[in-house]
Amino acid sequence: MTSRESDWPGALRRRGYRLTPQRQLVLEAVRALGGGTPDELLAQVRRTASGVNISTIYRTLELLEELGLVAHSHLGHGAPSYHLAGEPGRLNLLCRDCARITEVDVQLADDLVERLRDRVGFTADIPHFAIFGRCADCGGEQTAEGPS
Repeated sequence: MTSRESDWPGALRRRGYRLTPQRQLVLEAVRALGGGTPDELLAQVRRTASGVNISTIYRTLELLEELGLVAHSHLGHGAPSYHLAGEPGRLNLLCRDCARITEVDVQLADDLVERLRDRVGFTADIPHFAIFGRCADCGGEQTAEGPS
């Protein structure tokens, strides 16, 4: 557990909130899963608190995001995926055919980020970024380094 995670009560208190059991469960679910959709987080929370419902998950995630403890990314037309704020970025590769999501190191996009900044003056914010295409199993190009 990082110092940021262990200070969830302090982070909430500084903003006038307390760490309720529901907030603790949702934060622990996000940490345990490494991130997930509200439905995935609900399933994780229900392992220890069967009475929690999806509206509690959504309300809690909304508050935790306002407080800067979690952040979300959209991976297609489905529900957003929530993750702990401040964790290392990841690049999500989404296959349009089989819907598989492959996470790769966000540093693979460093050249793109640099070119955008140098050529058009745009500073890209790409942690938890998604790229759509086709995975190797569904007919994506194979290279010596793996799927393209």
